[in-house]
Amino acid sequence: MSLRERKAGILLHPTSLPGGELNGDFGKDAFEFVDFIAQCGFKLWQVLPLGPTHEDNSPYQCLSAHAGDLKLISVERLAENSWVDESVYQQFLSQQQKLKALDKSAYLRFFLSQFESNADENEKREFNEFSTAQSYWLEDYALFVVLRKKHQNLSWTDWPSELREREQDALSIAKREYCKEIVQVEFEQFCFFQQWMAIKSYANEKNIQLFGDIPLFVAHDSADVWAHRDLFKLDEDGHSRFIAGVPPDYFSETGQRWGNPLYSWEAIVADDYLWWIKRLETQFSLFDLVRIDHFRGLESYWEIPAEHETAINGYWVTGPGYEFFNAIKNKFGEELPLVAEDLGLITKEVDDLRKKVALPGMKILQFAFDSDSQNPYLPHNHEIQSVVYTGTHDNDTSLGWYQKLAEPVKVKMHRYYGESPEVMPWLLIRSVFSSVAQLAVVPMQDIMSLDSSHRMNIPGTIEGNWSWRFDWQDVDKKQLAERVQEFVQLYSR
Repeated sequence: MSLRERKAGILLHPTSLPGGELNGDFGKDAFEFVDFIAQCGFKLWQVLPLGPTHEDNSPYQCLSAHAGDLKLISVERLAENSWVDESVYQQFLSQQQKLKALDKSAYLRFFLSQFESNADENEKREFNEFSTAQSYWLEDYALFVVLRKKHQNLSWTDWPSELREREQDALSIAKREYCKEIVQVEFEQFCFFQQWMAIKSYANEKNIQLFGDIPLFVAHDSADVWAHRDLFKLDEDGHSRFIAGVPPDYFSETGQRWGNPLYSWEAIVADDYLWWIKRLETQFSLFDLVRIDHFRGLESYWEIPAEHETAINGYWVTGPGYEFFNAIKNKFGEELPLVAEDLGLITKEVDDLRKKVALPGMKILQFAFDSDSQNPYLPHNHEIQSVVYTGTHDNDTSLGWYQKLAEPVKVKMHRYYGESPEVMPWLLIRSVFSSVAQLAVVPMQDIMSLDSSHRMNIPGTIEGNWSWRFDWQDVDKKQLAERVQEFVQLYSR
């Protein structure tokens, strides 16, 4: 894809929005955020994957490659629908408030009952059309969610063998027995897609694009792996024979063992890449631009035998390469709305593949100052067709990063910027905006000049991640908008 014009964007996952009781959601604060970034002059909003997470809340390990996370559905916006009886809703609210805990599932069950009772023919037809249009993944996902709940959220490999093996008689019985629960899941996805598409439409009207994220690999405990076992390297019981990760490097002596199952690319090719094409269809409908996380795995990936406890004894295996992109270009056209996450160990072969398929790569300023002048992340080495960041969701905030920086690296950075008196993190923000890269993206934490206590994720750790939220009280909209607008105009973004 060609980034045809210079623009700037902001990185913020919807769970970090102020609205909602447990986390940010698609309520009024999402629209207020669109208004704010439009006021700033940003033309893009980047988010993390929006899929239904496991218990750790990581958006990179989801129960589905297509479905949306129920935590993001706004109860307040659902209550505004014409098919909700206000008096009945107030009675329901009174009951819920006595419980003193937000049970979103109870709300969603209530709204389905209201929809079934009060929605008109057009609204019900819209629901049916959604279910039909998304049937490739929605039928399997709905049944998967119901069965997983019936089995105490155990992985599908621990279900009774007839369900684990997807025996048709067992699936037919389950669909009949749990038909109401299945409709509930389909309705929830209908609500999610409706609410997100309303945000997308609102943003697009304000000349703001939405930028999504696709993890290359999917979670083993997911509807996708359960429903498409033949497309993954699994044993006869459904367990992974090989898993994804990365080899030992400067950051880890034992590498990283991610645990995701690896694709059987031979099977995917034999099916004309249908699963991937359907996955991209969903993402291209939700977003204007999509990042492929771990792009290098499409050129070659680190295969770790599942019985090994570390990544040390893995090995590189050649990925599908250009043929993958040729197949999806045949479906979606020559210019794909994709960006390659090309961070980490990037070989000439990976870089050649990215350039051959004409995908922009990524530049991170926090990686720029720890080596020599050839460092590809230094601004003078940036490429026009790339996306430059101060940092991403996996980095410390830029202020936090700077505060921990070794003194020689600090000195080098300040020399690079001509001993500018501009304070951090705005020194890096200016550098991002002034880069030759067509797209410049800054995390919300950096715009707010926040320290390490506001970090979104620390890779390699399990607890305390994905929970950061901001408060409008801490945002001086007018002052920040004026400051960002100055950079937008100064650097033609």
